[in-house]
Amino acid sequence: MAGKLRSWELSDKFWNLVEHLIPERNRPKNRKYKRKEGGGRKAMEPRKVLEAIIFALRTGIQWKALPKERFGSASSIHSYFKKWEKAGVFEKIWKAGLAEYDELEGIAWEWQAIDGAMIKAPLAKDAVGPNPTDRGKKWKQATCSCRRTWRPVVDRRYRSQQARLNASGCSAME
Repeated sequence: MAGKLRSWELSDKFWNLVEHLIPERNRPKNRKYKRKEGGGRKAMEPRKVLEAIIFALRTGIQWKALPKERFGSASSIHSYFKKWEKAGVFEKIWKAGLAEYDELEGIAWEWQAIDGAMIKAPLAKDAVGPNPTDRGKKWKQATCSCRRTWRPVVDRRYRSQQARLNASGCSAME
């Protein structure tokens, strides 16, 4: 790979570090298959799959919008992602990266802290104002005094019971 790599492309050095963390594709020996061994579509290259997953996570693109000509089938890539996530591949990669960074630079573990709040800010409404998604709602708008309220001109199709009965062919009160 010559030149500068894009943020989702894998360098050879990185691939050599993570290649052993990706599970092998196993085909059970005791299962009966309809096709011959080797029949059907070939499995995707794990490096290409990992590149596609990193591309999707890095850019925020939807799975179905992945460039097919570059990465292949988006549904296959997503199924690999689910399998690898279930197998803990990404957690292993994260832990290996943390361990390597700890060796190189050192992580001050005793100073690490997480802080957060998961509640609504009760005073924020005064500072921020109404919810922007409610701007177009009709229930907050005042009705115009220059217009009358809408009513249909004819309440029902036949104005009287007599006309309804004549239309159906029955005579009124025989």
